[in-house]
Amino acid sequence: MRITRLIGTVLGTTLLMTTAVPTATAAAGTTPRAVDSLDRAALRTTLDDIHEAGMYGVHSSARLGQARWTGASGLADVDTRRPVTPGMRHRVGSISKTFTAVAVLQQVERGRIDLDSPVGEYLPELFTGDDQERGREITVRMLLNHTSGIGDYVVGAFPSLAQNSPASLDEERFRSIAPEKLVRLGLDAPATGRPGHQPGSYSNTNYVLAGLVLERVTGQDAGTYITRHVIDRAGLRHTSYPRTPYIKGPHPKMYESFYGLIDPPRDYSVYDMSWAYTAGAIVSTTDDLNRFYRALLGGRLIGQEALDEMQRTVPVLVGLGSIDYGLGIYSLDIPGCGRFWGHDGGVFGAGTIALSSPDGKRQLAMGWNLMKYERLNEDGTALEPSPINDALNVHIVQALCPSPAPGMSLAPGSGGPEADSRRVLPDGLPGVDLFTGPRLTTG
Repeated sequence: MRITRLIGTVLGTTLLMTTAVPTATAAAGTTPRAVDSLDRAALRTTLDDIHEAGMYGVHSSARLGQARWTGASGLADVDTRRPVTPGMRHRVGSISKTFTAVAVLQQVERGRIDLDSPVGEYLPELFTGDDQERGREITVRMLLNHTSGIGDYVVGAFPSLAQNSPASLDEERFRSIAPEKLVRLGLDAPATGRPGHQPGSYSNTNYVLAGLVLERVTGQDAGTYITRHVIDRAGLRHTSYPRTPYIKGPHPKMYESFYGLIDPPRDYSVYDMSWAYTAGAIVSTTDDLNRFYRALLGGRLIGQEALDEMQRTVPVLVGLGSIDYGLGIYSLDIPGCGRFWGHDGGVFGAGTIALSSPDGKRQLAMGWNLMKYERLNEDGTALEPSPINDALNVHIVQALCPSPAPGMSLAPGSGGPEADSRRVLPDGLPGVDLFTGPRLTTG
């Protein structure tokens, strides 16, 4: 008998939307169509629709120029019925990668890091024995754009995941794990390809290594450097690099279902995030995430030359799809509304996405507190579609692209755009993963 096994890895992009859009996709680099104002009523309705589709709690912040809207719907605590409210702090998972990439690029600007130098020159002690060749071939750029070929450490850090068991999630809740150990787990995992090969393959190990390179050249703890030179410089008042398993300030509980293996879903808001390190440990708010990407795209964190390097994309495989990935940031083209830049991510129980137009004038950041809510089909070979996925996508499009493109219409009763009777953003898989998405394997 063939036994199907679902391996869910974490800390990766949740793939709320994919780049596989209809043929009406706007030309690369175009800016969103001008819209007079935010449709607050529609944003409120589409946010409520996410909760009504089954999401416990969701909070969102949208911007258009100086106009801002923020809202929340549903529950921060399903036991006490405490509501989720705007401005709550939230673990943002892989959005942390943008912060790390900015910090590295600041050091590139100072001449302390060369994007095309081998990572082994900075961290020779991690690339010894059979790994010496990889240390010579893999560059800092390959770490940041996921073309290093290094495997992911997450299943090694949480070994029960390989047996379709969430036991490791609870066993390691208060474990402190060194980043060097995470790198060792990643290097010991099967390689995903030769260094520099495209398409790349999304791996959290790359950003742990990037954080260690940052520490080596600055002589500072990575979290301290990112706090002082990225978070503080961007003026983020509610964003932090956590030092304890606890989130300071108002926040929702964060529930993990793991495709029904955890039933009822369990709260993982209290967690030692050393396992995520510079790949995914940051806590923030939706307003702060919008402010961060606005500062980045506006040239207030790095100069134009470094920003140009950041926005040079390559195809990168993530879970069941692919994205156009730069250095800690990816691009997404929405039909009729142009290109947006940002990132998404998730950790146990928490999903987040933040997207901005190139000029930073139109933005959306959103967080939700139930992850991997999908269920396997009867034969265990695929995930059943969830109405939560559609509702999340509709809200994102409403915020970023409220004016339908020519040939598009609004789906009756949903407010969601459609093209040729198909979803504008097909195969979205929010909540499916926490970094690299699920992989269905048989054996």
